[in-house]
Amino acid sequence: MNEFNFQDILYEKEDNGICTVTFNRPERRNAVTYLTFFEIHKVLEDMEKDKNAKVLIVTGNEEGNAFTSGGYFDPKIFKNLKDEIKQEIDLMDIAQKKLCMKLWKFDKPVIAAINGLAIGGGITMPLAGADLIFMAEDAWLGFYFGKRAIIPEFGANFILPFYLGFQKAKEIVYFGEKIYAQEAYELGLVNKVLPKEKLIPYTREQALRLIPPKGPCLSIKLMKKTMHSYFLEIIDKTLDLENRGLRKAFTSYDFRESMNALKEKREPAFKGK
Repeated sequence: MNEFNFQDILYEKEDNGICTVTFNRPERRNAVTYLTFFEIHKVLEDMEKDKNAKVLIVTGNEEGNAFTSGGYFDPKIFKNLKDEIKQEIDLMDIAQKKLCMKLWKFDKPVIAAINGLAIGGGITMPLAGADLIFMAEDAWLGFYFGKRAIIPEFGANFILPFYLGFQKAKEIVYFGEKIYAQEAYELGLVNKVLPKEKLIPYTREQALRLIPPKGPCLSIKLMKKTMHSYFLEIIDKTLDLENRGLRKAFTSYDFRESMNALKEKREPAFKGK
């Protein structure tokens, strides 16, 4: 097993072709940063070059009691990065267009094993990038965009209505109620719900079914590429609109109020501006 030295994730490669990314910041419930997204992009680049790398599993460090708790944007994190990494990160790409398009074009299967809470980008990223999503029965999803006075990212403004229809998608992002595992399954957001102790073993079993000798990885690549190709332009345009909307939302009174309310553990009082 080959391990790479990343800061926010653990990247492991096995001889059988299974690669695993683990969100690896349990001290902040595996929250993701610009560095996390940069590191995932590097993983995808590595897997594209490596003919032996055949399937990617994404999960969270169990010590964090979360898959990922969403975005964690501390200015100190970016400030302390190496200059060569800073040059590759666009701070204005709030919707994570670069990574989302990389995931959408990535032709090897991706499986998300959601082993705890998944908030914000913690669920929009797998919805955009994972071919299969398996979820622990005690896990839940948080589409907290309305509560935070922002809008979804990772192309979710197209993907969610496409999966669920407009009414349900709007209900979910407007009100931001928790979605527990069984409801997520019934909505079609995840493929299967399992007891937590069975989640990773089951995920690995399914990964092996996608690669030789059990799985025809070439035809699976071609299926994925064909299914995704029609939507490339739509995803691209949606991400541009999301970036525009997020930049505006982040300068609003309502966003600042939502952040203050979160810190003060109270309900926000929005003004619609």
